[in-house]
Amino acid sequence: MSTLINARSYNVLLVEDDLADAMLIEEALFERGMARTIVRAEDGIAALDYLRDGVKRLPDLIILDLNMPRMNGRELLNVLKTDEDLKVIPVVVLTTSAAPDDVSGAYQHHANAYVTKPVTLDEFSQAVRSIDAFYLETATPLPRS
Repeated sequence: MSTLINARSYNVLLVEDDLADAMLIEEALFERGMARTIVRAEDGIAALDYLRDGVKRLPDLIILDLNMPRMNGRELLNVLKTDEDLKVIPVVVLTTSAAPDDVSGAYQHHANAYVTKPVTLDEFSQAVRSIDAFYLETATPLPRS
């Protein structure tokens, strides 16, 4: 097992429609002590419902697949990064698409990291650890009105 760079664990919103991929991601995050909690949404609409609930705590980190039914990850990322209450939450795009338009589009919409599947657990862990580390260490969760 690799040495962890940082012992902090996050409250994660995993937006992934593939159950097998979701289980692998969850296992990797928990195994490496990176997740305190993980909530899974199967598409962008379910993710927005969760995020806009008004009662549930906002996550420290969102891991987002691009290719999903109903509202895909591209659309959700655009909504997240234009919403005053949600735009500060770091987003890691984790997807099978290595298409240049998807990569540049994700960064244009302020994704914090872009990782293509398949990825080793160490590569994925490093990507999560390295994104905007200052933010993840110092941010104060937004209060709910």
